[in-house]
Formats: sequence, structure tokens, C-alpha cells
Amino acid sequence: MSQQSAVPKPSLQGVRIKARKGQVKAHAKHEPAIFRDQLYKHLETVPENDFDGFSAKLVQAGGTLEYLKYADALFEILLVGGLIQPGGSYLDDGAPMSPFSIFNARNPPDLVELKKYVDVFNKLNRRYMRLNPSRSRVSPLCLQYIGRWSSEQRDKLAMTIGLLLSQGLVTAACLQSLTKDHLVKNDQSIDILAHVFRAYLTDQSIDHLAATLKRGNIKDLLLFFPTNKRDPKVLDAFFREKNLPTVADWYMKKQYAIAKDAIMNELREVVERSDDSESIISAIQTKLEEQQLPETELIQSIWQGLMASVDWSARPDQIEGLALREVGKFAPVLVAFCKGPKTEVALINIVQVYFAQVLYNKDCVSDQAIIYWYQKGSKPQGRQHFLKATEALVKFLQEQEESEEEEDEE
Repeated sequence: MSQQSAVPKPSLQGVRIKARKGQVKAHAKHEPAIFRDQLYKHLETVPENDFDGFSAKLVQAGGTLEYLKYADALFEILLVGGLIQPGGSYLDDGAPMSPFSIFNARNPPDLVELKKYVDVFNKLNRRYMRLNPSRSRVSPLCLQYIGRWSSEQRDKLAMTIGLLLSQGLVTAACLQSLTKDHLVKNDQSIDILAHVFRAYLTDQSIDHLAATLKRGNIKDLLLFFPTNKRDPKVLDAFFREKNLPTVADWYMKKQYAIAKDAIMNELREVVERSDDSESIISAIQTKLEEQQLPETELIQSIWQGLMASVDWSARPDQIEGLALREVGKFAPVLVAFCKGPKTEVALINIVQVYFAQVLYNKDCVSDQAIIYWYQKGSKPQGRQHFLKATEALVKFLQEQEESEEEEDEE
């Protein structure tokens, strides 16, 4: 055998690998459609509106279909009835709509019926714990393309998203898709948001919704309004018109808290520079041009801001004299913004609560005295407002007493 014939021939292995990769890539484009067609074979055998049947078939199909690999395709099919192309249109390959989809719900959309669809999602999620819709891109994607759905389909999608949110199956981060300029400019986004909130609040409280929005980094509902309507008063009127007063109340309360903090911080800085009443009044009026507050909220924030500058480290027997001196010094400021009976009662309440806490912190009064006074000893004038304001302090003191009693028993 010659030496030349013993030399191995060049390998074409690399060429074959590239060819195979190309084939895999080309085939991958069609894989979601293949997955869809295989899923349909399972769902087509279930009678219409047999939600238990659809749940059972979806759980069964997961044994052979790769749900985790095709999670986006799965949730597109279950939510909007088919595969979505870039741009929001359905994949145009002649396939029918899914036998099971929230778009199959009757018109007009009915929340009771949509809860049955969401229950199917829940059962699927319980069986395949890693198959959580919150990990999919589908919810924000579907909301991003709301302009492509009919009004009935938009409402069904929004209500379903609200139910999925309330049950923790998706996160509020998906709502950020609605803040895109082309969606907010014609009121589409805020109308969708109203449907989402209404569905959510059938299962959960407004505080629960607020926490969900915070976790989803939804910082300001005004971003869902057109630019020329981004005004708290417009938002308040909108949600009241949509019969969602709890949303309006929560939002305005949140805005008031921000405004109160701003005024109190401003007062601290102004008083540090000067305790001249005219300077303080002018600073408050300037701040009110930026952030409006109801008079009752304003007078309380003014009081708290002024008192924050006072050093209460005096001896207990000097507290009364110090309090009288400080109140007398700031009286002109309080008079300037105390303009009616409601404001006067609000001022009395905050003063009572404030000094109750000061006296307690300085060991001038005991926790038992405060609890007794809360339960039986307070004066009737303004009683309900005042007791509400002191509720947190009294609850804390009662818990402390119970804890001490348990320790003694041990």
C-alpha cells in the first residue's frame, strides 16, 4: 500500500453540521404550528362549554406535548385562540381558531363565565407548577395589540387579565404594555384598565390591588391617560363614572399623602431658616400651587410639619409649658389656614393625637391610661374622628399589654 493512499481524506463533517443546523432552524419556524395542531387534536374531542373536560384534556396533553418549551404558543392559543405573528395578526396558515379560548366566551362578556375559563388556567398551573402564565410574554403581548381585537374581544381579554392578576397567575408588569403612546392617545388603555380593575375587585380588595400594582412597578395611573388628560381630577372623575369609586378614593388618598409629605418637608426647611409666620405662610401657599390638598388634610400636615421642628427633649414637668409656647408661636400660621368648622375639628383631633403620643413617649402618661381614655374617657366632641386617629397607637399598646401578660403566665 503506497504512502499516498494511507493519508486520510479531508473530512466533510463540518459541512454536514452546518446543513443540519440550517434544517433545524428552518424546521423550528414551524414548530409552534405543529404544537398547535397537536394540541387541537386533544381539544377537539371536548364538547363546547365543558370546562372540566377541557381541563382534563389539557392536563392529559401535557404528558406528551412539551408545554414548557412552547409556553408562549400555549397561552396565545388559550387566550386569543391562535398563534400571533409580529405586529399582532394571527399566523396566516389556514388553521382554525382554537376549540378552547377566552374569545369563545359569549357576547357581551360575562364575568361569571370568564371565571370558568380562568379556572382552567388554574388547574393547568396546579398540575404543571413551572408553567405559570406570569413567566410568559403573552399577556403583555396580547395587551399591546388590543387595537387589533374587536371591542368584545378587548373586554374579554381585559376582564380575564384582571382575574388572572387577582389570583397571582400573571403580574401587573404586563399592564405596562398599555402605556404605549399609540394606545393611550385614544383612551383605549384607560378603558381596558377599568375592565381589568373591575374584574380584579370582584375577588380582592383595593388594598390587595394596590399591592399588586406596586409589585408590578405600576407607579402612576395617569400614564394610562392621554397626555392632555393627565390630571388627578380627570382620573377621579373617570373611575367614578366607571363605577369604580374605590379606585378613585385610593388614588386620591395616595396623592394626598404625597402632597402632605411635600408640605411637611417644606415646613421643616422653612422653620429651620426662619420662624417668621409670614415666611411660613408664603411657603405653604407656594406649595399648594403645585399640589392641592383638602383643607382638613392641609391643616393636619401643617401642624405635623411645624411640630417636627420642636425639640421635645424637655423634662416631663416642662412639656406643658413648652407646648403652650410653641402653639402660641405658630398660631398665626394655623389661623391662616383654619377656615371653617371641619378644619377646626381636624386641627383639634391632630393636636390631641400628637400630644397623646408626646406625653406617652415622655412617660407622662401610662399605656393603661391611654387605653382607658380611648375606650371610655374621651370627650364627646369630635370623638369618632379622634378615636379613629388614635386607633393605631392604642392597638400597639394593647398588643404590648397582651404580650407582657403572656410572659408573666409563663
